[in-house]
Amino acid sequence: MDRQSRYKDFSAFLAAHFPFKVQKLSVNAGFTCPNRDGTKGYGGCTYCNNQTFNPEYCRTEKTIAVQLEEGKQFFSRKYPQMKYLAYFQAYTNTYAGLEQLVQMYEEALAVPDVVGLVIGTRPDCMPEELLDYLSELNERTFLLVEYGIESTNDVILQRINRGHTFACTQETVRRTAERGIRTGGHVIVGLPGEDGKQALLEQTKALSLLPLTTLKLHQLQLIKGTRMAYEYERNPSDFHLYSVDEYIDVVIDYVEHLRPDLVLERFISQSPKELLLAPDWGLKNHEFTARLQKRMCERDAWQGKYYI
Repeated sequence: MDRQSRYKDFSAFLAAHFPFKVQKLSVNAGFTCPNRDGTKGYGGCTYCNNQTFNPEYCRTEKTIAVQLEEGKQFFSRKYPQMKYLAYFQAYTNTYAGLEQLVQMYEEALAVPDVVGLVIGTRPDCMPEELLDYLSELNERTFLLVEYGIESTNDVILQRINRGHTFACTQETVRRTAERGIRTGGHVIVGLPGEDGKQALLEQTKALSLLPLTTLKLHQLQLIKGTRMAYEYERNPSDFHLYSVDEYIDVVIDYVEHLRPDLVLERFISQSPKELLLAPDWGLKNHEFTARLQKRMCERDAWQGKYYI
């Protein structure tokens, strides 16, 4: 890691794999989740409104190929040489039969200039037969499987209606990485009951022990229409919503305790203004990153500084 960058950056990670610029294009393939359809529960995770994930071109009435072609048009005017990763993002993108999943993934890879896949899913939705296929797919294209971890604390996972334990996450991440597949994780910083410094540092220890390639963080956000928004309205004292400067220092503490070779893809999420209740920082991702890097320089901080 270059000390100037202060952390292992995702764009540098992609540059090491591709000799050209690469952009992720979101796909909404019409999946649901086991804790929405009654298999494990109803209502989904308490914080979740998947409208926050989907660009305008991601509509399930459009085929995967059409969604990707429309996404390409947005970027190709400015970057005609750009290549793309099809990002299966909304809901649980391994929650279907193997034949249907293979058809969807292969449809995406058949689109010109699509050079790989990123598949977002849950740790409890990765059967062995799908891992067999993904292992083969990994041999012929770029593949990153990204698991929603959200928390390493089972009490918190139960509170947010996640529907799986951290032990499930540990086992699935290991099974995936053992196949040689790049494996990513996603966590939410500041969930109710998990906003203290010590709790977050315990989380960094648990995550650093997993064979993850990449990690995404983002701040807790309250989104209209979610059960968590209702809980906040009834009991706001249960929640701590970070100011941007406070969150920057929390992220720095977090990153300083992470394994140094973990690739850090993202630190914040940007939800549509019409859906976001709080906190509304009014910052784009690149603006936040610039402020984070400036503060890391002021603190002489870098990823893994206190990793043991």
